[in-house]
Amino acid sequence: MAALLGIVLVALTLRQTVAVMSPILDDVRADIPMSNIGVGLLGTMPPILLAVSGFVAPRVARGIGLAGGIVLALLFMTVGHLVRAVAPGYAVLLIGSVVALAGTGIGNVLLPPIVRRYFPDRVALLTAVYVCILGVSTALPAAVAAPVAEQVGWRFSLGIWAVTAVVALVPWLVIIARERRARLSDADADADADADADGSAPTTLVTRLWRSRVALSITVLFSTSTILTYACFAWLPEILGDIASSTPTEAGVLLAVTGIISAPIALVAPLLVARLGAVSRLIAAGAASFVLGYLGLLLAPATLTLLWVLLIGSGSILFPISLILINDRTRTQRGTVALSGFAQGVAYALGALGPLLVGLLHDVSGGWTVPLLFLLAVALVAAIPAITLAKPAFVEDELARSSRES
Repeated sequence: MAALLGIVLVALTLRQTVAVMSPILDDVRADIPMSNIGVGLLGTMPPILLAVSGFVAPRVARGIGLAGGIVLALLFMTVGHLVRAVAPGYAVLLIGSVVALAGTGIGNVLLPPIVRRYFPDRVALLTAVYVCILGVSTALPAAVAAPVAEQVGWRFSLGIWAVTAVVALVPWLVIIARERRARLSDADADADADADADGSAPTTLVTRLWRSRVALSITVLFSTSTILTYACFAWLPEILGDIASSTPTEAGVLLAVTGIISAPIALVAPLLVARLGAVSRLIAAGAASFVLGYLGLLLAPATLTLLWVLLIGSGSILFPISLILINDRTRTQRGTVALSGFAQGVAYALGALGPLLVGLLHDVSGGWTVPLLFLLAVALVAAIPAITLAKPAFVEDELARSSRES
């Protein structure tokens, strides 16, 4: 019960750092002067820090275990929220954001192997649950940040989220204390079994993942999803305003539609993977949704705008599929930790480049045709993992085979 509560609460914290700043940025700038470059840095930091944390998290798990890593992530988030809330200037605000986002990134990577460790027979169900809660973690701060800032100030609006991180700590501290007592009462347990239970990921395994077709395929899938999602959040309202004549309010509502449609998809996708095993078909469906949505915006942007936006939002099925595959295509907790860090590290690094490339292509071409063709091409790349992941295979098996051949 403690593990289930802990997973739910951690998922609830993982998007708050990112979602809470944007709605109250004007209030923050009124007290803390910052240039447009400074604002841009705050905006590009989330995917960069999530990428860096993707490669650091396996080392954290190896050093202090999965539960210990989650506790560290929550402590980082707590401190980061509080530092941002009391920041006297931009530099401290930036430091607080770095700390909070580092905790978010570690939590992102460790949550899939946490699910595998405590609920090995309910991986799909728990993945569906926590992906849905991630949506709540995005929507709730975005919805309440501005009203709270208006009533009691932006500092309180930023700092209040430290409370959720502290609350999320409680079940994990209980779990660590319980597991420590269990280890003390079973001193003869095999050390290797303990290491695997802690979810440690040897550095050699992490660095060898480039040799695994499964690992590379999942990373490509995760990367396409991340690039398309970040580009959508950054540019879709402006694209709709320019090519579909949408008002700012209409464009904002249409962007919200992409988030709304993703919630039921996130709930259903992991269950479909577990029950039907139709991974390649689900990946193909997600890629096709993105392709059709962007084709619609290219060919008939003003006629069926809502349909094109719904299709783009439906493409978000690639994200929960990527998460479930991290567990589904590894045999051990060590493998899950390593693959989670590897795939998310690469994906978020590329995700940070997506909005920048779309903006650059727009500036160079003077319109949205070239950027939309770029996003269309990224969506088509998802056809590669749809093919390579069609047959079940495991990362550890591929790496063992590679070692024998070398």
